[in-house]
Amino acid sequence: MTYRPLADEIRPQSLDEVVGQRHILGEGGLLRRIIEGGNIPNLVFYGPSGTGKTTVANIIAKRTNRPLHRLNATTASISDIKEIMAQIGTMLAPDGVLLYLDEIQYFNKKQQQSLLEFMENGKITLIASTTENPYFYVYNAVLSRSSVFEFKPLTAADVLPAVERGIRLMGERLEGEVVCEEGVKEHIASACGGDVRKAMNAVELLLNSAKREQGKLLVTLADAQTVAQRSAMRYDREGDDHYDIASALMKSLRGSDPDAACHYLARLLEAGDLITAIRRLLCSASEDVGMAYPQAALIVKALVDNALQLGLPEARLPLAQAAILLATAPKSNSVYKAIAAAQADIRKGKTGDYPRHLQNVHADSAGMERDQGYLYPHDFPNHWVRQQYLPDALAGSHYYQYGDNKVEQAAKRYWDAIMGDKP
Repeated sequence: MTYRPLADEIRPQSLDEVVGQRHILGEGGLLRRIIEGGNIPNLVFYGPSGTGKTTVANIIAKRTNRPLHRLNATTASISDIKEIMAQIGTMLAPDGVLLYLDEIQYFNKKQQQSLLEFMENGKITLIASTTENPYFYVYNAVLSRSSVFEFKPLTAADVLPAVERGIRLMGERLEGEVVCEEGVKEHIASACGGDVRKAMNAVELLLNSAKREQGKLLVTLADAQTVAQRSAMRYDREGDDHYDIASALMKSLRGSDPDAACHYLARLLEAGDLITAIRRLLCSASEDVGMAYPQAALIVKALVDNALQLGLPEARLPLAQAAILLATAPKSNSVYKAIAAAQADIRKGKTGDYPRHLQNVHADSAGMERDQGYLYPHDFPNHWVRQQYLPDALAGSHYYQYGDNKVEQAAKRYWDAIMGDKP
């Protein structure tokens, strides 16, 4: 008998059998109404692997009278597209074709443009899928002719019925009663990271290797934990997950949530991405804590150095310390706002010449800075003297505003007392 992967055998044959995606496939969902209406437009599905994109495309194919062609953009070429185009209008495809193009982000601009003429006249109905954000990876001309639907990650509750069905099918296939220890099904459902295909692969491996006793297939929780370890990680250093986790870590630090910060840091470290974790921590020390606790930058740098010397897995300890420090530290974005405002003026062309008294000595024939009119602050009380430092075009501009935290307000009081009320 020909081997058939469990993930393929269990693939839903109707919309009601598709797990998750209730926001688009539930009763009254837009995609469900489109499919049931029968007039299928060009579609782009995007979302993580194993969330039903290919399954829904197969269900759509059954509802049309057009032949279905499948291509994977990682291996397909323009010649493959031309072969499909050649069938259009012939007895093989008198009414056009339905083309399912997986991983469309791997098609370059020329390859994607080769589809446009036939999408325009309706001879091709394109269903493209991608794990990446299509607004970054699919060309506008293709997107403008398509309806985009997001397939969201599945929850453990979504996956559990599929796990139970897979175990039942494997029992029938292996002709044995399946006996699972408590927690086995739930662990597989939660550890697959919202990917039904991963869950089915785990079920298949577990059942094929299960111990047989008196005609029963015994599945232990320990075996399930071994098979499903790390499966929950959805991470691609070149894809959206990389940026999403990095963003989530940064925003959790900024939001003063040490628990969330540890969670996203752990996800980066489990994926072995030490560099992204380090960069976010170092950045947050200045961007989000900044002058509210200036020592944070020094402490975080020391902890990062420790992590680099230790390497993984021990590096998790100093990095976790840095994350908790930053999440619980007082916050100020005055540094970020100051440099952003200064750069904004420069980009607008607001620069101007350096004041004469700030230029290097070679800029003046007198040859001495003080002869240029420069006032040396250390010669004055409190090591400060009023003089212009900004170019004339920007005189009076203010970029840095003291934050409302204790440290910056103390500095403000100090300088207010010295400078007085004058600008």
